[in-house]
Amino acid sequence: MANSKKKSSKKKSSKKKSDGSGQEAPRGFPIANDWKGDVQDFDPRATPGFSGKKADGKEFLLARDAELDELQERLYAAYHGNGEGRSVLLIVQGMDTSGKGGIMRHVVGSVDPQGVEITAFKAPTAEEKKHDFLWRIRPHAPAPGTIGVFDRSHYEDVLIHRVHGWADSKEIRSRYTAINAFERELAAAGTTVVKVMLHISYEEQGSRLMERLERPDKHWKYNPADVDERQHWDDYMDAYTKALRATSTVGAPWHVIPADRKWYARIAVQQLLIDALTDIDPQWPTADFDVLAEIDRLRETMGQGESD
Repeated sequence: MANSKKKSSKKKSSKKKSDGSGQEAPRGFPIANDWKGDVQDFDPRATPGFSGKKADGKEFLLARDAELDELQERLYAAYHGNGEGRSVLLIVQGMDTSGKGGIMRHVVGSVDPQGVEITAFKAPTAEEKKHDFLWRIRPHAPAPGTIGVFDRSHYEDVLIHRVHGWADSKEIRSRYTAINAFERELAAAGTTVVKVMLHISYEEQGSRLMERLERPDKHWKYNPADVDERQHWDDYMDAYTKALRATSTVGAPWHVIPADRKWYARIAVQQLLIDALTDIDPQWPTADFDVLAEIDRLRETMGQGESD
């Protein structure tokens, strides 16, 4: 069985305020557009931007739920139903057991569901295979005022396809180009793209898979194919490295999020969403009616005169 030979090791002022303290906020490891490194150079147990422990991290997450919730509600109120406007797309990639479900429950789940669309892309259907790989992705781009979430995404078509040889190098390079063009289109339409790779270690993944086998209440989450894929671990890390080098752009950068500590991964993704919404800075829309007149009309239905 293969194993990694490397040790896994619109407002600046608003961003500073959003971390809730004087320390640098947790954002994982940002990937520059000219990055030439290796994913395995990042420590999956690190907590960059956060010096607290597990209990502190859980408290930090809960303390900022209200901030994220208000920003999301303002986004929805400002742009929902409009033909154009701002939106956010959160793309979550990671190996099996890296914590994607926890991000959905504990981070995305803290906001109003009417303003969120989560899409989990599984293996393509026979119909989807007849089309370009982005054909099934495009309809799920977030509408104005919403946060779209891709639980896995179009990146599967340059990760698993590279690992298993389902597409040759020329085709993979062509897909990188198509992905970058697609994400530029999203940005031009007003969508802020937030891309995170949940970076888990080989050892931690093994422990989490074992827990699924040892606990009857987690058997439903276990997939025997996950053990098969572990045999390609180094190939997957290489595929992630190449994908991040090719597709971390100025307009849609990647962040590698250490995921061995679930609590850290959650506060880091929460921070990146807060950053994205703070940069958009959505405002409550002004009333398109006479507020004082409506107060008087409502009072009449309640049996109250103006003098009250």
